[in-house]
Formats: sequence, structure tokens, C-alpha cells
Amino acid sequence: MIAMKTRRGFAAAFALSAASVMILAGCGGEATPAGAAATEPAAPAASEAAASAPAADFPTANGGELNLYNWTDYISPEVLKRFETETGIKVNLDNFDSNETLLAKLQAGGANYDVIVPSDYMVAQMIELGLLEQVNPASFPNGQNIKPAFLDVYFDQGRGYTAPYMYGTTGIAYDPSKTGGPVTSWADFFSPSSPAAGKVGTLNDQVEVVHAALRAVGAQPCSTDKADYVKVESLLADWKPGVAVINSDGVIGRMASGEQSMHMMWNGAFHRAKADNAGLEYAFPSEGLNLWQDNFAVPVGAQNVDNAKIFINWMMDPANIGEATNFVGYDNGITGSDAFMDAEIAGDPAVVMSAENAALAKPTPGCSVEAIDLYDQVWTTFKK
Repeated sequence: MIAMKTRRGFAAAFALSAASVMILAGCGGEATPAGAAATEPAAPAASEAAASAPAADFPTANGGELNLYNWTDYISPEVLKRFETETGIKVNLDNFDSNETLLAKLQAGGANYDVIVPSDYMVAQMIELGLLEQVNPASFPNGQNIKPAFLDVYFDQGRGYTAPYMYGTTGIAYDPSKTGGPVTSWADFFSPSSPAAGKVGTLNDQVEVVHAALRAVGAQPCSTDKADYVKVESLLADWKPGVAVINSDGVIGRMASGEQSMHMMWNGAFHRAKADNAGLEYAFPSEGLNLWQDNFAVPVGAQNVDNAKIFINWMMDPANIGEATNFVGYDNGITGSDAFMDAEIAGDPAVVMSAENAALAKPTPGCSVEAIDLYDQVWTTFKK
């Protein structure tokens, strides 16, 4: 994800094969037996985790506040209420719509947040910029619950700065009754002659849109070949008149209501929209799609670091993160949480991928500075 307008952008160093993607897709998915993933260590029962004595140097809840800066509609209000009840810590929630909004807010020094939720690539960037506290979440009492595949991630080896939250894919949501049948590719999505033209929506997300458009013209994300971007600019220019909205917020409601017939969409958001509109489908584009991960982190300058640690540790309890998954519709990086997930999550192929779809969902390498400049140019032209 680097310095581009996007929510997502896993790097190749996460090193997932199609098989390991299926393990991560977990929650009783096709690659593992019902229950926990076969390769995961046994997790303590939620009651055990909650009751286990905190480490000697781990803070004890003593009231106060926690200022949480999270993606819009990305955590259950009931989960936050329960955290407040159990700890006595009042949560003040503020929202952002892109990693770059988050970064700009921190760099401007105009905000006082204790816990933030950056995506994988942005974590790497924030560490490099010295914006994150090294609070060592892996050493927290519930740090033992981090799934092994989520521990030594490329953007935070050993989890010195972050704890895993949710992960998923960015694909295409559509109503086949309004798109003239199945949508199977990014080429379908970017077609100006699509039957859904005029009711197409896309994320306000520079990297995801340009990633997808590059795939649609036969190129790879992060290409440095300027000829690829000439093709992308032409593709997007022809497509834009049929685009009704460029907005990452409110996608669930627009698709559920039928306001949009097709939309670039995160798989968990799709899961929630489909609950209100059973006719919707989720496409894993044949050219490939992005696999991403979001994380909890503590920014430098946080005023309530102890409460931030308590919150992050609390969210690594399998029961708590499992409840959070039930609300947002994404799988998470905590062992044992599948025991607390709704059956509808485990049974949704948009969330728990088949082997065929898992092979299409790949981590995306971080782009070079040269590629970032080309993405910026394309996005600026598209948004004019």
C-alpha cells in the first residue's frame, strides 16, 4: 500500500501459497476440518484467556478513556460497549476512509488517538516514519493467540508494533439480474458497455482501483512500464461516464438497496450487504485480486498507552474478536475465534474461499517510488 490512496495492499513477503491462504481463510473452511485450522496450536478457552493473570508488567484496567481511530463501520458497537462495561474504560470512536487520511492526520499532529487501525503496507510505512509505539503486542497475555501465519508478517516481524485485526479480499459485488449475467473479471467491471453502466460504484481507493485496472489491461500491479499506464488511463477515461459513485463509505447500503448494481467491494462488506439482498454475488476476478490485512497499533504521542494495551489485548481474546468478525463479516488473525463465529460467516464463499478462488487472491508487493508516481498520475487524472 505505500504512499497511495488505498486501504489495502499485502506484500509478497507474507509468503502465502494457495494452500496457506486456505488455512488463513479458516473458520471451518474447505481447506481445514470444521473448527480451527489444522495447523494452528490449540487455543485456550475464552474464559481461560479472560481469567488468566496478566503479565507482571501488563497494565490493569483503572478507568479513563481510549481514543480509537478506525475505518468506518468496522467494529461492533456492542463489542465496544462490552469492553467499556468489563474494563471501565470509555471508548471515543472516530473514523477514517483511507490509510492516507489516517497518515495525514497523524503527521499533521492534529489528533490524539490511542489505537489506530492501519493496513499492512501502511504499518511498514508508519514504522519507517517513526509514528508507531513499539508496544510488543505478541508479548501481551493474549498475544499467544495470534495465529502463527500472522506473527512474522513482512510489515512487522514478530509483532513488535501491531496486533492482527481482520483480513480479506477486494473483489466485485454485483446483482446478476442487472448486469446481464455473471461478472467474472476486472475487464467485465471496467467495461463501458456493461448493462450496469450508470449504476456502477467503485471504492475511493487509489491503489485498489489502479491495481485492478492494471490487471484488466493485462499488466501487473506496481508495474513501472509507462505504456501500461497509458492503457489504464484510456480504460478509466472510457469507463468513468458510467460510474455513478466513487466512494468507500456507504457501499453496503448502496448495494443492499439496489442503488448500485455493481461495485468494487471488500468481501466482508459484501457479506453484510448480501444479508439484506440475497440476490447479490461476489466475483473473484479471473485476473486476480488483492489479499490484505488490517491491524491494531498505538501511535507515538498516544495519551492513554496503558488503556491502548488493555484494549488490544482484550481484542485478541478469541471470544471478543469472534464477535467482532460476526459484525464486520471478515475473518481475523486470532486462533480459536472460529468457535465464536456465526455459521453464516463460515458458509459464505466470499469470506471462506474455495481452493480455486484462494489461488486468485494474492498478496500484492509494495510498489516502488517510480510506480507510486505513476499511480498518482493516473488517479489524479481519473478523479478530475
